[in-house]
Amino acid sequence: MMPSRPRRGLIGLLALLPGLHCGLAITAEPGWLYYGGDQGGRHYSQASQIDRSNVQDLEVAWVSRSGDMASHGEEMEKTSTQSTPILLPPAAGESLVYCTPFNRVIALDPASGEQRWSFDPKIDRRGDRPFRCRGVSYAEEARTPAGKDCRHRLYMSTHDRKLWAIDASSGKPCADFGDRGQVALYGSGELAPGEVSNSSAPVVADGVVVTGSTVIDFVRSTTPRGTVMAFDSFSGRPLWQFDPLQGHANSGSANVWAPMSVDEKNGLVYLPTSAASPDYYGVDRPGDDLYANSVVALDLHSGELRWYFQHVRHDLWDYDTPAQPILFEWRKNGETVPALAQLTKQGFVFVFNRLTGEPLWEITEQPVPPSQIPGEHSSPTQPKPIAPPQLLNPFLMPADAWGLTPFDRNDCANQLADLQNLGLFTPNSEKLTLMFPGSLGGPNWGGGALLGDSGILLVNVNNVAFTGRLIPTPQDLDPASRKQDHPAAGHRMQVTMQGTPYNIEIGSLQSFLGIPCNPPPWGKLVAVDLVQGTIAWETALGSVHEMGPVSAPFHIEWGTPNLGGGIATAGDLFFIGATMDRQIRAFDVSNGQTLWQYTLPVDATATPMTYMYRGKQYVVINAGGHHMFQRKMGDYLYAFALPD
Repeated sequence: MMPSRPRRGLIGLLALLPGLHCGLAITAEPGWLYYGGDQGGRHYSQASQIDRSNVQDLEVAWVSRSGDMASHGEEMEKTSTQSTPILLPPAAGESLVYCTPFNRVIALDPASGEQRWSFDPKIDRRGDRPFRCRGVSYAEEARTPAGKDCRHRLYMSTHDRKLWAIDASSGKPCADFGDRGQVALYGSGELAPGEVSNSSAPVVADGVVVTGSTVIDFVRSTTPRGTVMAFDSFSGRPLWQFDPLQGHANSGSANVWAPMSVDEKNGLVYLPTSAASPDYYGVDRPGDDLYANSVVALDLHSGELRWYFQHVRHDLWDYDTPAQPILFEWRKNGETVPALAQLTKQGFVFVFNRLTGEPLWEITEQPVPPSQIPGEHSSPTQPKPIAPPQLLNPFLMPADAWGLTPFDRNDCANQLADLQNLGLFTPNSEKLTLMFPGSLGGPNWGGGALLGDSGILLVNVNNVAFTGRLIPTPQDLDPASRKQDHPAAGHRMQVTMQGTPYNIEIGSLQSFLGIPCNPPPWGKLVAVDLVQGTIAWETALGSVHEMGPVSAPFHIEWGTPNLGGGIATAGDLFFIGATMDRQIRAFDVSNGQTLWQYTLPVDATATPMTYMYRGKQYVVINAGGHHMFQRKMGDYLYAFALPD
């Protein structure tokens, strides 16, 4: 633990002595009250103390450890540390609060990182599903008298399918919510732990708390339903449910595992829905599979459908809607429109009027290849916006093969020549097929960061080609052999689709040297101008110096696969970890230049956050690794600040 010395200037003194403000009007310091910075997931902070001129002076302010490494041992190999802390308002105790992969909630002093309290729901940890928790949500409950316990509440959906409400000041369960602070969600009793779980924080607004779910991928053809549920935020009483696969009895999932967004003023909640099951075989689920692979706008209080847009019809590629819908004000030609931007794994950015669903950039129909599987009726077209441009180029032919030497480049060219490859949306078949992007994307759950009101969206993108093949099988692969959700770079896996005639084998496309066959960067950061519909700049994200059998003593900035997101600040900076090189970086938002980086003990596959506290700006990131990267794990929370 390395506590910092809080600034003792005028603002710091007044923050410490609220009774001595002497009538001065003090503007609230920028905080981080929601997982995505605000209810619309913009990942943006008005804090500007750290800027382009001084970011190189950032140093470690404090380090806190959750204790999971000591208490959970080998179970840490099944975790993904993805939590983004939030800073509570002064009335709620002004603690920095986050959750561990095992759903423990920890409150820290924002200036020193010292623990104030913790809450352990003691989740049922059975099952094969990896453990993760992206965050908790805060709300003030006006129906609880001021000054009483649980006037200020934290909400969390857990791995074992419980929705908890706890007091934000003490971490004690709220006795008036459900059964002594918890509500059992769909799937919590009749299904094995992990088959239906939770990863993203619920959303809370205007007396309503809404939670999605994480449903187990692959394994069998008919998975649990991806039902979204809403409850009264005071009592836990059920209010409504929404099943994205209404009328599709022979399927399941289409769940909402990514973070949701809320437009509280207009009473709307926005759901990013995933694929229908099974992911790569759709014979038994004919049609478009509404409302899977969609952004869905529901009435916050009734759950009634207001509008939707489906970005993949009859998904055969596991192209879930992976990221939180981003709510912002579209300003163009003197007109202001309440807007929503949705990132997809395909690398598209769709922009809509968030009240009506009307596209703000025209959407065209792109003809796509038909399926070669008997009985499969794939969609003949898929939607594509005319702007902004796709964030990665899925066109990869033998002449595009990459390698360090003529030998591995020739190996990659030969592999590409043998693939079934008709471009984006080529369905898998019994012949090895190019999957570019693969099921990791493109963009993933880290989403994007909107730079204030500029319309500039900064997005981290995976850029590694994969291959897939459907394998006819008279008997199913033992589900116990499936150890991960998706293959990471350098790995192949075969998983079952029980109840179908096939298993599927998926893995990265690489040479005999273990190097990706497509040209670098294999991870990148892209700046998108949503209003002009253009790419402002892009740059490699990540160094491969630790990805080989022997680590290089210097950085090789070819980009790495990345999981996690970034944040933008009024100091014209973009902060991000996410990469397979243990780095957290700060980029200049105007051109993508790296201005600062720091080597963490383990990879930071979580989205950072920033806040002002007693006159000092902190940048905080959770560093614990990710089970898919198969690298070192940890339980660190790092805070950075400028020297006093």
